[in-house]
Amino acid sequence: MNTLTNDKDWDTEITANSSFFDLKLKDVWHYRDLLLLFVRRDFVSFYKQTILGPVWFFVQPVITILFYTLVFGNLAGIPVDGLPKPLFYLAGTIVWNYFAECLTKTSTVFRDSAGLLGKVYFPRLIMPLSIVLSNLIKFGVQFVLFLILYVFYLVKGSVIIPNIFIIMLPLLIVMIAALGLGFGMIISAVTTKYRDLAFIVSFGVPLLMYTTTVIFPLSVVEVKYPAYSWLVKFNPVTAIIEAFRYGFLGRGTFSWELIGYSLITTLIVLLTGTVIFNRVEKTFVDTV
Repeated sequence: MNTLTNDKDWDTEITANSSFFDLKLKDVWHYRDLLLLFVRRDFVSFYKQTILGPVWFFVQPVITILFYTLVFGNLAGIPVDGLPKPLFYLAGTIVWNYFAECLTKTSTVFRDSAGLLGKVYFPRLIMPLSIVLSNLIKFGVQFVLFLILYVFYLVKGSVIIPNIFIIMLPLLIVMIAALGLGFGMIISAVTTKYRDLAFIVSFGVPLLMYTTTVIFPLSVVEVKYPAYSWLVKFNPVTAIIEAFRYGFLGRGTFSWELIGYSLITTLIVLLTGTVIFNRVEKTFVDTV
């Protein structure tokens, strides 16, 4: 009798039986307070116990674009579609950094949190989602830096012509977040058993940046190195960076075919990541 009474009092049932495509978003919403707690922890831990504090969100991209301007813009003389070099590099850098941070941190989140995962239940998807959201805040802060530099060059009289494609910004952000989350879930699921992939990611992601258009425009690759342009186009991040630059700066290569390819690739990667994540989720506490 007592058993039946207790059954009626249950409001949560934890089971290993779930669909491969079920992300358990209802459970994620139920644990939204924990999700926000993880987001705050990830965001604050970035600058905690530092002298400059949140200023590091600006210092990192500023130093990066100064380095790119000196090495690739001035010493190597790589053209940037006639745009101000710092603005060109910053546009590509903040988009790439958001993708790279989502991917690299998500790929190790379960290994890094193994102790917590073995002690208490909560929807595991919360952990990679918290990384995507905390880095979205970081992207927002760096986007403000981009707008400040943007206005500076507009006032200075630089030829910057924003266009209607600027309204695609929300879609581009969702695409880059979903791409990083999808790849991150795939890698995190695999690395719970095989750590080799984690080593590949640690040095592979920085190298992968050179197959995007962060430090050079796609137009330069198509003219000077047409035999290798397919490699740059093959990277789904390229279309997102080019569309971002084209919308805000009015220069660059905008192609619906490239955007369509990037969108389809993102959906496939996210779907694949969901399937693998759900399959491995049931056992990774025992293997991580």
